[in-house]
Amino acid sequence: MDPLAYVNGSFVPLSEAKISVLDRGFLFADGIYEVSAVLDGKLVDNASHLARLERSVGEISLKLPETIERITEIQKELIARNKVTSGLVYLQVTRGADKGRDFPFPKADVRSSLVMFTSEKDIINAPVAKTGINVITVPDIRWERRDIKSVALLAQVLAKQAAAEAGAGEAWMLQDGYVTEGGSSSAFILTKDDVIVTRKNSNAILPGCTRKAVIALAEERQLRVEERSFTVAEALAAKEAFITSASSFVQPVIAVDGKTIGDGKPGPMATRLREIYVEFAKATAV
Repeated sequence: MDPLAYVNGSFVPLSEAKISVLDRGFLFADGIYEVSAVLDGKLVDNASHLARLERSVGEISLKLPETIERITEIQKELIARNKVTSGLVYLQVTRGADKGRDFPFPKADVRSSLVMFTSEKDIINAPVAKTGINVITVPDIRWERRDIKSVALLAQVLAKQAAAEAGAGEAWMLQDGYVTEGGSSSAFILTKDDVIVTRKNSNAILPGCTRKAVIALAEERQLRVEERSFTVAEALAAKEAFITSASSFVQPVIAVDGKTIGDGKPGPMATRLREIYVEFAKATAV
């Protein structure tokens, strides 16, 4: 059965969902997006994602066409209508469609566009959670406001394509010799001294919602967390490495550019943090 999408006030079959060719998201990538996980038919850590949505649209002076409360209602209705038990809800807000193509913002009477759709994915039982993934490294060629969750993702597309062609599960992007983040994930290592290290939030990276939750969960258990930059050499010398994202939760990294980390198997820290996050996700999903 064709799943439903939400497009500017209407639930329509995904195969029939349409926006104007003049939509500024299509023409200029003038928009913001979010992805929330679904477990047992409920949204995971959704308040964090919607708070980030509000921040991102605020950074580019983009007005939401609906309240956060209404957006949440639409997400839940879409999940129910599509009978999603495990998967993802994607939402995108753009500056709408004006009468023509012009770089400055359209007039105030042009309404922002809101689009949502769901996808099925068994995040918890993903095979790579048990085997771990290899990552490759690529130069970070993105703009300087990576903290904004923009739909302008061409650099990430190229990074992820390079990873796919190399048979890797993710690409880590490098700037000035340091790992910024993955193509669609946050990057972590566990040092020989059992310190969990991940880059500090700034305009150089996206403030990951799963990253934020994992750090909080680790600190609650008196695990040592250090927010700082790290190099590929540090990653290769580490006990473990892993990534976090809404679509993968916590996923072990076993090699970088074909060079093994530790014993080349998912480590106990990444495995345990994944278990802890899944427990958190199930307990707090709404």
